[in-house]
Amino acid sequence: MKELKGIAASLGFAIGPVFLYEREEIKIEECQDKDVSVEWQRFVDAQQTAKEQISDIYEHVKNESGEEQAEIFSAQLMILDDPDLMDQVKSVLESKRINIESALHEAIEGYANTLEMLEDEYLKARALDIRDVGNRVLRILLGIAESPTEYLKEASIILADDLTPSDTVLISKDLILGFCIAQGGATSHTAILARGLGLPAVVGAGEDVLKVKNGNKVILDGSDGLVFIDPSNDMVKTYTEKIKHFNQVMKESRVKAKEPAITLDGHQVEVVANIGNVESAKAAVEFGAEGVGLLRTEFLYLERSNLPTEEEQYQSYKAIVEPFGKNPVILRTLDIGGDKELSYLSLPKEANPFLGVRAIRLCFARPDLFKPQLRAALRAADGKDLKIMFPMVATVDEVRQARAILEECQQELKSERVAFARKVDIGIMIEIPAAAIMSDILAKEIDFFSIGTNDLSQYTMAADRTNANVANIASSFQPSVLRLVKMVIDAAHKEGKWVGMCGELAGEPVAIPILLGLGLDEFSMNPPAIPIAKQIIRSISKEQSKEIADLVLTLENSEQVQTYVRDLLPIVNL
Repeated sequence: MKELKGIAASLGFAIGPVFLYEREEIKIEECQDKDVSVEWQRFVDAQQTAKEQISDIYEHVKNESGEEQAEIFSAQLMILDDPDLMDQVKSVLESKRINIESALHEAIEGYANTLEMLEDEYLKARALDIRDVGNRVLRILLGIAESPTEYLKEASIILADDLTPSDTVLISKDLILGFCIAQGGATSHTAILARGLGLPAVVGAGEDVLKVKNGNKVILDGSDGLVFIDPSNDMVKTYTEKIKHFNQVMKESRVKAKEPAITLDGHQVEVVANIGNVESAKAAVEFGAEGVGLLRTEFLYLERSNLPTEEEQYQSYKAIVEPFGKNPVILRTLDIGGDKELSYLSLPKEANPFLGVRAIRLCFARPDLFKPQLRAALRAADGKDLKIMFPMVATVDEVRQARAILEECQQELKSERVAFARKVDIGIMIEIPAAAIMSDILAKEIDFFSIGTNDLSQYTMAADRTNANVANIASSFQPSVLRLVKMVIDAAHKEGKWVGMCGELAGEPVAIPILLGLGLDEFSMNPPAIPIAKQIIRSISKEQSKEIADLVLTLENSEQVQTYVRDLLPIVNL
């Protein structure tokens, strides 16, 4: 038996044969002195065929997995029409007079390579979209079959170097037990789609994944990020029991998904959703979300060639708030810049963009970005419980500056006789250690905190959370990170303010009892994680969770923390 360790991307377990997913290689031979008009028309024809294919996939995914998963393919249609990308293809074609296959490949690779050099995991994942779309058009031009799945005949665990969104939806769901990917991170499309389908997934498992032979039996542990190749009979028996337990717990949790999360001794906390568009808002309601703890507004700015207008933003925010009625929705202002580059902003290059002009810093530098968004949010908040949250805050002065600009927008709307919310709760993200350390001072300036553990962990541990080689060091379960979380919660509560968490840690089953014991007031997570999170909260008392939290803060590392909670509370072993 051989064990591989990757990144746990989607909860659950699977036992079954391997299907190694390998696409036919796209081989392009460059040809010179081609007729530009003829080659461009070939591209236009192939582009139209690709649009028809993606539209069909979009409808298929929407019907099978819901609109949130289908949104990936809506974004791909936008990529096909991206004027900047089309201009790059045409520029290469006209300057080099080469065949359109070579011109398209050069343009796509240039665009994708730029995204892959960025620090942000979300934008790195967009590089896969760019290549997926480009390769689809190339296959059409070259007459290559779309998918190798004709050889998949029995339910299997899919192993691959990487999978594009198109790859995953082309496989019959009746034939997928789970996914194991050599590359990728927790926000890769494979991870997103696996969670949407309720299938286990392990990503970032390394090149040894590709050495496993078709038909070999494997155990996939999507909860701990483990893969066992040719497992023993005892190991199979152990995981068969885990599968039964997991399925039973998940079934029970969905039945009570829309009921409140109240501990055994009567303590209630809010369980809300992290969302990024209108479709995910509707899905969140179905999974039992009591509101939105993080509305990522970047979806309005990415994969387009110009800034969204105030009116566009207002209409989008209004549509997102609507399904939640009087329940709270927390809108995070634009978290972009530096490493999240938008071509139409013409931002200056920085030596270390991840520590540069990004998020709230960019918004201060570009009021043409910031003020229309604030005005749109204030308008959408009229009659609703829409709160505004500023990301990447490091100092008290930044909070005061952001408030001043917000008040300026309110005065403008008032003078224009436009309906808007006169009173809006203001919060900040705690994702920089400096903000956590200053939380006692910052708490006097705001209405709430929301802890972003993804960035807080990597800034605290000086380890890139997307790098599998240091994933353990960057873990949010590190006692040092948990101590900062406690510091923030205690500081806020002393001032009578509440604290939420919208980082990935809030939806981790093992973390929930710890965070409950630390005093967290609001848990915000991906919608599919909500039912089981509520189930875990209902299974424990507040007093017991406090005892757990007090003890884990005395431990030495993330492994000890997780082992202790797993041994003490079987329900978190999902």
